Amino acid sequence: MSRSQLPLNALRAFEAAARHASFTHAAEELHVTQAAVSHQVKALEERLGVALFVRRPRGLEITSEGEALLPDLRDAFDRMTNALERVGRKANSGTLNVSLVTTFALGWLVPRLHRFQAKHPEIEVRMTTSQKRVDFAREDVDCAIRFTVQPEPELHATRLFSDVLTPLCGKRYHDKLKTLDDLKRVPFIDMTHDPEWPIWLRAVGLGDFKPKRVLTFDSTMIAVEAAMEGAGVAVGPPQLFREELSVGRLFQPFEQIVDSGKAWWFVCPPASVSRPKTKAFEEWLVEELAAPQARTGRQAAAPAARR
Repeated sequence: MSRSQLPLNALRAFEAAARHASFTHAAEELHVTQAAVSHQVKALEERLGVALFVRRPRGLEITSEGEALLPDLRDAFDRMTNALERVGRKANSGTLNVSLVTTFALGWLVPRLHRFQAKHPEIEVRMTTSQKRVDFAREDVDCAIRFTVQPEPELHATRLFSDVLTPLCGKRYHDKLKTLDDLKRVPFIDMTHDPEWPIWLRAVGLGDFKPKRVLTFDSTMIAVEAAMEGAGVAVGPPQLFREELSVGRLFQPFEQIVDSGKAWWFVCPPASVSRPKTKAFEEWLVEELAAPQARTGRQAAAPAARR
């Protein structure tokens, strides 16, 4: 008998019927009809030239020939199952190269990454932080976390959460900020490119406000770190600084939280969407954002939406 002629469906029907001592229960497990299982076992018996069961009114009784076939057959099915699992794990394994900005890496991803690694130990995550937009055609990057209004239309994109802004400060200025008017007496910390303080000030009715002085950085993470050290008052997303807020290193002096107009996005080339490691990471991001631990004090992350 050649390998291409192996009656796998009939062998599976026999093995299930032997376990359940019933064609009916075997059919339920295999999601076929009782008649189909009976027919497959009958065809296998005819092919082997022996009876595998004695059909009795109250069920099946396996014959000595059936007993002789069963152990090797179960072992073969177990080995096939193990082989398929090994191949599946290998297809989903490897190094996942992720490009993202430092603020998202340290403020959101790194504190949660251990959960992804526990769920997918076969995937090695390699993160590269950069302020520059990744060129998927030229760089060895599987996916990226982008901070933008809208990603390029040619990319597959999943919106993770909206970016929001509120003043953030360290202990030095915490007690000095009781009203919005107190902002006139403190130094501001803002972004070198795309300043964010004007967005918040306009939204709270202080569009003409001129700060005492402004210190700028090219990273929100560095700007907020400077605020914690007492250099001034930064403006940024509280959901990316949950731990610092909870332990009292950082303070949110005002209730007003303003949408910046931008969002955090998961992006990748369309050709990468179906790759198991990329798909696993995207699905984990969405699941993590939907979980209770994604929420932070005053601001909950918005539900992910697909574009």
